[in-house]
Amino acid sequence: MLKAVIVDDEPKAVQSLIWEINNFSDEIEVMASFTDPDEALTYLNSHTPDCLFLDVQMPTIGGFQFLEQLNDPNFAVIITTAYDEYAIKALKHDAIDYLLKPIDSDDLKHCIAKIKKHSERTINSQKLERMLTNFNSQFDKKKITINTDGKLLFLDVDDIIYIESDGNYSTLFLQDQKKIVLTKKLKEVDAILPEHYFFRIHNSYIINLNKIKAFIKNEGYVIMDSDHKIPVARQRKSDFLEKL
Repeated sequence: MLKAVIVDDEPKAVQSLIWEINNFSDEIEVMASFTDPDEALTYLNSHTPDCLFLDVQMPTIGGFQFLEQLNDPNFAVIITTAYDEYAIKALKHDAIDYLLKPIDSDDLKHCIAKIKKHSERTINSQKLERMLTNFNSQFDKKKITINTDGKLLFLDVDDIIYIESDGNYSTLFLQDQKKIVLTKKLKEVDAILPEHYFFRIHNSYIINLNKIKAFIKNEGYVIMDSDHKIPVARQRKSDFLEKL
């Protein structure tokens, strides 16, 4: 049974969607609903549903602003709104579907099918990541295994100079000037890297400690073997110096 959360500032809209879900699907149930976005944020930062039905226009926090305040959401997002001009923005925020109010029962059925596929992919991806984490912990510490574009890559840690965050993506910069883009947040990449070789020097960067050419103390950045300048976050400077 899929678990859903609804966030909409209009009580009637919440009740209507709950009624639609209860009457047109036995594969999904509403575990919680909120008309106050702040209460919903608190709940979602400690609970993980399979999907979130989210209104766009709310008086205190807009729907897209709401998504930006979530801590690493790992569930399907469905935008619900009475206005159709938000479709492209919904896709940019990785929403899997977009439902116009009043919500049509056929549209809801198609949406639930998408949620099921998303949930199955998430479960399979999580299983694979656990397998890779276990594999990396037992494998030669000089190599890591990553999953990208439907294939497994075995990388020597000496080939990685640094990793840069770009929201939900991370880019590995390699010794041969090639790049590998992963659909992972930086902290997920950090979890599979051997800490003896790598250090998260900034919210947006992880560096290979063996690839540092110089540390410019006064200006607060390092120069890597590739000549890229990487900033050192002030709160990470003392830990960084201990690693050197």
